[in-house]
Amino acid sequence: MDFDILTIFLVKKIYHLSTCDTCKRILKELNPTSDFVLQDIKSEAITQSQLEEMKSLSGTYESLFSKRARLYKERDLKNKTLSENDYKDLILEHYTFLKRPVIIYDNQIFIGNSKKVVEAANKQING
Repeated sequence: MDFDILTIFLVKKIYHLSTCDTCKRILKELNPTSDFVLQDIKSEAITQSQLEEMKSLSGTYESLFSKRARLYKERDLKNKTLSENDYKDLILEHYTFLKRPVIIYDNQIFIGNSKKVVEAANKQING
């Protein structure tokens, strides 16, 4: 791995899509402070080391993978058996395969836009 494992524990970061209304709503709700790094994954692609950081906190690439992506349906991936490496490669190949937003805060990761996940992130960030 080409990143310092300690750096992830100090980072406050949100991977999002600026054109996504759901991401916009969640960012407004969370109201992250200026010490958060916001990365629009369409204009600034996630790197392999960033994905490794996310995986180290989430446990699997599959947990970071969006099965709602248009390309998932177009490529008929639901009828294929995907490995962890497949999930990793697909996420790196196209930003829409990353379940979003991904919020990293205080050594914790919050993945996706379910009400439960957003509430948990909000509680951690805003008390």
